[in-house]
Amino acid sequence: MILFGRDRRLSGGREQSLGPAGPELRSYVVLPSRTVTDQIYTGNAQVDGMNHRGWILGHFMSSGDARHSKDVEIRWAVHQPGEQREQWVEDEQRSTAIILIKGRFKVELPGQSVILSELGDYVVFHGISHSWKAETHCIVLGIRWPSIPGYQTTANRHN
Repeated sequence: MILFGRDRRLSGGREQSLGPAGPELRSYVVLPSRTVTDQIYTGNAQVDGMNHRGWILGHFMSSGDARHSKDVEIRWAVHQPGEQREQWVEDEQRSTAIILIKGRFKVELPGQSVILSELGDYVVFHGISHSWKAETHCIVLGIRWPSIPGYQTTANRHN
């Protein structure tokens, strides 16, 4: 069984979360099937994305890895003020959603800049060339579909 967070203990087949008001018990289900558990991956987006420039799911993950997908790519990105994508993604065929978690993030689209500045602000675009710039320290969640090879520059691999 995999539990997330601190201060969690197992007690008699139940998960016990030790919160400020005392123990809180919840039922849990253990998945005994090896076939099902081989298809499950748990991790931390910031840690797991280090080797793939923030990308935690997509075609570029190893075949057989639960995070391998030809359907969608997901990226957890922490950007410093002024960080930007130098070269535009050109001849884009995929769809993209960018969701702001924290900070201020600018998405450059042909003839338009979109500023994401409030928690939960997002932009969705389909088949449009783009670039971006972090205006402050920020965290964004990027989702692209489908996941297909290409659209990489030497400096911005998987960006």
